[in-house]
Amino acid sequence: MITNGILSVLHGARDQETRPERAFDNLAPGRMEKVVLGVMLGLLFTGSCRGQCSSVASTPQAAADCAARATAESKIASLDTSDRYSLGELIDIGEHNNPTARIAWERAKQSAESLGIAKSEYFPVLAGIAAFGDSRSISPFPAALIPKGYSMVEVPFVQPEVTLDYLLFDFGKREAKVDAATAQKLAAGANFIQTNQDVAFEVATAYYNLVTAQERLQAARETLKTAQTTQDAAEVQLANGRSTMPDVLNARAETAQAVFDLESAEGDEMVTRVLLSEAIGVEPTPHILIDAEENAPIPESLTLTIEELIDRAIASRPDLAAQAAAIRAAGDEVRSARADYLPRIALSASVAQTSLWPTSDSGRLGNASMPTWSATLGVQWRIFDGGARKHALREAESKRREEQDKMTDLRDRTTREVWSAYIGFRTAVQKERAAVALLTSATTSYDASLEAYKYGVRTLVDVVTAQRQLAQARLSSVAARSGLFLGAVDLEFVTGNLLRNQPPATALHEEKQ
Repeated sequence: MITNGILSVLHGARDQETRPERAFDNLAPGRMEKVVLGVMLGLLFTGSCRGQCSSVASTPQAAADCAARATAESKIASLDTSDRYSLGELIDIGEHNNPTARIAWERAKQSAESLGIAKSEYFPVLAGIAAFGDSRSISPFPAALIPKGYSMVEVPFVQPEVTLDYLLFDFGKREAKVDAATAQKLAAGANFIQTNQDVAFEVATAYYNLVTAQERLQAARETLKTAQTTQDAAEVQLANGRSTMPDVLNARAETAQAVFDLESAEGDEMVTRVLLSEAIGVEPTPHILIDAEENAPIPESLTLTIEELIDRAIASRPDLAAQAAAIRAAGDEVRSARADYLPRIALSASVAQTSLWPTSDSGRLGNASMPTWSATLGVQWRIFDGGARKHALREAESKRREEQDKMTDLRDRTTREVWSAYIGFRTAVQKERAAVALLTSATTSYDASLEAYKYGVRTLVDVVTAQRQLAQARLSSVAARSGLFLGAVDLEFVTGNLLRNQPPATALHEEKQ
């Protein structure tokens, strides 16, 4: 049971305006309609991607800008246990609810705010200060002038003041910090896209695992029916005197084994439901229902060569884009560290209104309320700092080399993952074809053995052997079919093509002429 249009939703979202009753319809900060190609089924799907900023997260810059503007949505979706959800709808819920996706979104927003902080250093800092005070002092005087030999003076004052600090020139340190923050913002945007793809892949895998579990459950039911058919035939033969009780007991044992396998399949199917609900970020529950269709066309061939797949991965994978931005940020940190060797030119100024009302026990003093000000243009140049700048520069250069080494490793890993997915898909295609042939052969063999047994030509052992082969063939067919779809999803994932509208890497059986 594979949904028609299953992987098309991994390149874009679905038309949810036709289903306004969804609990998650209000979760996204904005709506964006887009037309996308299907990964496997090659169908055009129109819809809106409902995750936080996911509707415009086509590039790291777009994702970062959206995160900077959007407001976090705290509402968490809840599932309607009476409704069936498509893969696209599950991915939409996962993009918004999955904690990993929410964390990546917040980090992208934090990086955008860090860029704003770095840019603010180009502006002066104004501060307002208001001072209110009162002071009393004693001054000694000759007794000839003041009989007490001292004078007591009290000075209440009020001084509102505005100060200005303005860094005029720093030989590129602020520029380097802004460039580094910009690169970090782009890296956070790329990581946000990568996280969305990770979530989509996780949800799709859990979805297919549930589809596989449901097909295994159906296969277990069919195997039970086959075992019961074999048992009925054995008991009829026993009643006609053409079989023995050990044969019947053997057939009953096979039926009991089929019942056991059916119970196990039912339990596995419930567990995969829980895992799927966990993957989309809602409270784990076995009551989630999915919308799937039978007899959907399957991916049969590749539309790109291995070289083209590797080139697409290098150009499209968000993690590579994030690492490139990290290298750029590390280079800017080196520039910032080098700028510390050069002087800084800064302007400091203040203006105030000072008001005084002094009094003295030896006579009246004059009041004053006058504006006061000061201005300073200073040059600061650290001559010696115990090697702090030298070590900071070496640390920044080491971090840059580290990021470059990470890029080399990531590119190699990307190529390896594409090769593995490429080989895995081609192998899955051959396994699926072999599984179809095996199931056809096993079905024919069982039918023939059962018919021959009814006429006394074959023994029950032959029938049971054919029955077991048929059961194994059914499971092999389920595993091969699911493995083929998962292989196609993996191929799109490792090339960075999930949730994007590039042409799919696989072609469908129906597309071949």
